[in-house]
Amino acid sequence: MMKDRAAPDPTALDVPALCRHGVELDGQLPLARMERLSQVLAAASDGAAGWSARASLVPVTGGEPEMWLDLEAHADVPLQCQRCLQMLTEHVVIDRRFRFVRSEEEAAELDEESEDDVLALPPRLDLLALLEDELILSLPIVPRHEICPQPLLEPAAEPEEETAAPHPFAALAALRGRTGGSGTSG
Repeated sequence: MMKDRAAPDPTALDVPALCRHGVELDGQLPLARMERLSQVLAAASDGAAGWSARASLVPVTGGEPEMWLDLEAHADVPLQCQRCLQMLTEHVVIDRRFRFVRSEEEAAELDEESEDDVLALPPRLDLLALLEDELILSLPIVPRHEICPQPLLEPAAEPEEETAAPHPFAALAALRGRTGGSGTSG
């Protein structure tokens, strides 16, 4: 494995070439630069996702070598707690392994029978878009604190002694009593 001298553009990677040379890449990607992720952030963030990727060829007996990309990343993502509506920071860690194959059909077929992530080989891989996808997929569906720092509602005051609810026909009985009626007219 060699560490690439002039780091290639992570938004336009030649996956077969990276795999042949065993290239390792790493970097920091500001959360604010990820447009889709920014839409779910509770606040503007000056944080970044630290990431590293390693490409490799895995020999296969009787076939052509498989192309693999290992992606690791971590980030502290500011989200809104859905219970108390306060900000919380979700520490996201990604450790994924992707196998690249020549066509969408082959990827779909292998994806059904394998637990590995199988992707069709693109002409150029946008590693930063893949990283953003993985960060979004790693977020909780309903972000919330384990224990909220403050309750959403203040506890209700102790109710005073309950008064009996009036009988629904009490007004009718009172009215009837005023007419002195026996209920029949003569």
